[in-house]
Amino acid sequence: MSQIVGLPDFNALIPDLCAWNGGKGVPPEVWIGAEGNFPLAVGYSLVFWPRFSVFEDYVLRDGFSVDSVRGFEKSTGHNRRAVEGVLNHLHIADLHDTEVNEQQLLYLGRILRQIHQVKLCADFPDRRFEVVFNDNPDQHPADYQITFYQL
Repeated sequence: MSQIVGLPDFNALIPDLCAWNGGKGVPPEVWIGAEGNFPLAVGYSLVFWPRFSVFEDYVLRDGFSVDSVRGFEKSTGHNRRAVEGVLNHLHIADLHDTEVNEQQLLYLGRILRQIHQVKLCADFPDRRFEVVFNDNPDQHPADYQITFYQL
């Protein structure tokens, strides 16, 4: 599993940074303060500190439907790992309906994998999980996704 070590090149991840301060650039935190807003920050909290529910013996992202659980139970032969894996997946590119590059997808996917690992351990200390993000380069943007399931 690859980890994020050191600071990434935020100028490459957020090209707008370089345009600020008369072309001298600004740190990401300054840019967020000028370009972001509180409603958006509240919305992002649901992605960057996800909420989970226990349904029967499943651990699922909030917002699942019982009909989906039943449908995937039927199609997977009641394989809990497979049901959780499909219902808990998140396509990184679907966070926004805008262009995204591979560097951004890899950075966000790796961060989200770490966040999910910490959050699942905190919420369910008595259960073990596998958090999966395929961070191989040169994939189609839709293939950069994160999921988790119980071991």
